[in-house]
Amino acid sequence: MVNDDACELLCLDLPHAERIRAAVPGVDDVESAAGHARAMGEPTRLRIAMALLVGDELCVCDMAWVVGASQALVSHHLRQLRTAGLVASRKDGRMVMYRLTDRGRLLVSVLLDVEDPRLVGKADRV
Repeated sequence: MVNDDACELLCLDLPHAERIRAAVPGVDDVESAAGHARAMGEPTRLRIAMALLVGDELCVCDMAWVVGASQALVSHHLRQLRTAGLVASRKDGRMVMYRLTDRGRLLVSVLLDVEDPRLVGKADRV
């Protein structure tokens, strides 16, 4: 069986490979970013994040209607997004209002290829 994804020859350019290896972060260093990617890796969560990008700040009832899912499911996904640091919440009387964090805005903008003017100049701080 031929493996088209592997070199047939061992031809390591050690100096070049070592420079690249030194520049690539370790597993522990990218764990947070991987968590952010996992949080946005579910279609309903990504739709919720897009609703927040467009609506700026929404309660669970509004988000549930917008994305066509139950409030319980939307609440579950919002907790995961909040745990990942992509969504923030605040109490407003008996309601809980949600909004994307700067990191959440940046990530959803990149994933869905939409422009968010509020992010201009903030990418360096995220």
